[in-house]
Parts: sequence; C-alpha cells; structure tokens
Amino acid sequence: MALLEVDGLSVAFTTYTGRFSQTSVPVLHNMTLDLSRGEIVAVIGSSGSGKSLLAHAILGILPGNAAVSGDIRYDGELLTQQRQEALRGAEISLVPQAVSYLDPLMRAGAQVRTAVRGGDPVAEQRKAFERYRLPEHAERFYPHQLSGGMARRVLVSMATVSGARLLIADEPTPGLDPDIVRETVTQLRELADSGTAVLLISHDLESALQVADRVAVFYAGTTVEIAQASDFTAGGSRLRHPYSKALWRALPQNEFEPIPGAQPQPGSLPPGCVFAPRCTLATDDCTAERPAMKELRGGKVRCIHAT
Repeated sequence: MALLEVDGLSVAFTTYTGRFSQTSVPVLHNMTLDLSRGEIVAVIGSSGSGKSLLAHAILGILPGNAAVSGDIRYDGELLTQQRQEALRGAEISLVPQAVSYLDPLMRAGAQVRTAVRGGDPVAEQRKAFERYRLPEHAERFYPHQLSGGMARRVLVSMATVSGARLLIADEPTPGLDPDIVRETVTQLRELADSGTAVLLISHDLESALQVADRVAVFYAGTTVEIAQASDFTAGGSRLRHPYSKALWRALPQNEFEPIPGAQPQPGSLPPGCVFAPRCTLATDDCTAERPAMKELRGGKVRCIHAT
C-alpha cells in the first residue's frame, strides 16, 4: 500500500476583483499521485505548474483563501487538518525551497537539535552532520556563515533527525553548483534506501533522474503523466504524453528543442486538454473535455492520443 495517495486534488483561491466582488481562481485541478516507502517520486514541471502548491496542500499550510477538494491519504487514512497538524514536522517533514527558512539568530546545530524527536538531541545532530559531511565546527555557525551547500545540508539534517517517514524536498538544488546538486540528490537517495518516502519537487529533470524511481510530470496545475524514471531514455519514445516527450527533447544533451508557446495562467485555462494549444497532435476531440488519467504501459497518462 502506498504511504501517500493524492486522488483528484483540486485547489482554488478566492480573490477580490473589486471592492465587493470576488472570484475563484483554480490553480490545481484533479491532481493524482502516489508514493511508497523507500521510493523517490520526482515532481517535474515549469514554474506555475503547481508543484509547491501540492507540497503545501499535503502539509496543510495553504493560505486561508484556499478551497480544497479531493482526497489526500497518508498511511491509508484521510489526511485531515487535525492529522496534518499532528504529523507536520514529525512523520511528514519538509526541506523548504529557500535557505531563508533557517532562523538567522540561531546557530545551525541548535536549529537541528530542536527538530530531534527521539534520542539525545546533541548526539543526533552530530550524527546527522557527520552523515551529510558537515564539519563539526559548523554547528556553531549562524546561517549567514554557511555556504549555500552547507545550508542545504543543514535543512536536510533538520528533516532527517525528525524521524520523518515522508520527506518533501521542495526545489532543494536551485542555484547550486553541479557537484553540490549531485551531493544533495544523493543524500535524498540514501534516505529513500533507508525506508523514507521522498517527494522530490524540482524543475531540474536531469538531476532528478539521477535518483528518482518514478517521475510525475505536472502542467498547468494537473498531473499529465506518471512514468518510470527509466522511461526517460533515447528519444523519449517510451514516454506517453506529448509534454513529457517535449521536456525530454528540450534538454541540452538531447535535441535541445524548445517547446513553442507558453503554459496558460490559472484562471485562463483552455477548454479540454490544457496542453492542446501547444500540442502538435491536438485535434478537435482534445478541446471537448479534460482527458481522464488512464493506465498505459506501466505508467499513467492524461492524453486521448497516448498509445
């Protein structure tokens, strides 16, 4: 049984369009995802595709003007607000996108110790620093004294000492040099190999493929494909969705072929398939209704033309 199951998740934000008028803007719609213990599922998509919003929905930290529908199950039970509050920071932990989440007035070691849920805090913090190759004296550093890579490793340390069964890593590698990127994703692989379920949110398909077991491709607020990482090979012929294939071909080591057009903005989605305006395979049937997710060749895809 999957540890995390997201089924038909939709999120809309209520915004004011005037002094007394409001509108609801859908930002996620009918998202589907599952994640098992010891597995890394990479969530890939461009900015605005809904990756971080998914993380916030799982953690229960969406703003007050968000309306949520659909089901999120953790360990077979609905993840209600009460369960989210009880599990957040303990069984479900976040490696946030920005190192600014570190308290600038607290030393790195002390911050990690506050996250320890079992055992001696000092001993657990020092074991984590040794595991992630942080020098012992780094525990006395304030965040501004840490390099970017060291700060990332402190954030990972905080997540791991909590004993989390589900780790959500939200864009953990932006702006880092290639060696530190490899080091960071390798650390996530080590966690998964020890039994932790890891949701790796990233726009960097190339680095995610180094460690992921499966890849969930997001576009315009929905899941368009879930594929084995091994499907991203050669010319992408094993992939199912035109957008997934286009992302693969756009990498420099492949055809370096850009995708014409732009992702639609929330509230301005086209009828039917959200990728249809940019898709070379689109027909009139594609604009009739939103495609349902279907199982195909060991993966899942939301496209009527996928074979």
